[in-house]
Amino acid sequence: MANKETVLFLCTGNSCRSQMGEGLLRDMAGDRYDVISAGMDPADQTHPMAVQVMQEIGIDISAQEPTPLRTYLGKTHVHWLVIVCDNANNTCPTVWPGLADGHKLFWPFDDPAHATGTDEEKLAVFRRVRDEISTKLREWTGR
Repeated sequence: MANKETVLFLCTGNSCRSQMGEGLLRDMAGDRYDVISAGMDPADQTHPMAVQVMQEIGIDISAQEPTPLRTYLGKTHVHWLVIVCDNANNTCPTVWPGLADGHKLFWPFDDPAHATGTDEEKLAVFRRVRDEISTKLREWTGR
């Protein structure tokens, strides 16, 4: 497919949910979409536990880095904007240049970076959120 639509996953830190969404969609429908992610206030790195739980299902997001929204805003034609957290939904631009009506999706997921407990308990939260994002993407793409 020559002209793939671009999907931008947006959250606050761009370290967990949006990174997992980017990796998952690229894996399941990268033939149909160019997939990117960004954060309103990006973290310094992709969360190591996000990288770990994605590796568990055979998807490597270790090279993905948190990216500021300004990298894409007004510079990249985005066909689908997928907001994965409440904070980004409340602070992101209400108008995205060129975005068609109905192509801004709000799918809030718990932030696994805020999980508490042992490493295993935290990983369980990361896995749950990863699986929730995967389920939502499978419903959306029909795959």
